[in-house]
Amino acid sequence: MIVFCEHPTPLGMLLLARDEKGLCRASLTDRPGPAWRRESDALLAAACARLDEYFAGRRTGFELPLSETGTDFQKQVWAALRAIPYGQTRGYGRLAAALGRPGAARAVGGACRANPLLIFTPCHRVVGAGGALVGFGGKERLLDAKAFLLALERQNALDEAAGGGYDRKKQAGGGPPQTTAAQPASQ
Repeated sequence: MIVFCEHPTPLGMLLLARDEKGLCRASLTDRPGPAWRRESDALLAAACARLDEYFAGRRTGFELPLSETGTDFQKQVWAALRAIPYGQTRGYGRLAAALGRPGAARAVGGACRANPLLIFTPCHRVVGAGGALVGFGGKERLLDAKAFLLALERQNALDEAAGGGYDRKKQAGGGPPQTTAAQPASQ
């Protein structure tokens, strides 16, 4: 069963959904599936609270269980996206090379386009050659969202570097949290 909610953000209404393993969808453009149920849920409430902290500049990562459905390559790309530090960007080619697939920049772009977890798996941190804002399906609204997220993170990172930012140690876990994909239960 998939449970969902919609949460207001500076980008617009964000659809959040979870399955039995974890957060499985965060999207500005998707709509709930016909069998999805809208109901109160602790994981979705935690995701909403963390998003509010992120947009307020008080959070750089999310520490939530994720349920990602994709190919092995897509999952490798999504893990690499979560490893890009807050406030920084990487080019598609650089990310492909880091994955040991230097000729796979377009495939990395395809995996970013298939990312089901906007913000939680930060595909907005991947840019084109020379830092050009590309991707996000080429949709103007989504490119505007990418520009907003990058500007938000850059400004917060600059504020922190100048001593005016928040103290990351106040976040749970004592340091910048990382969002992790759900792991299969061991038996």
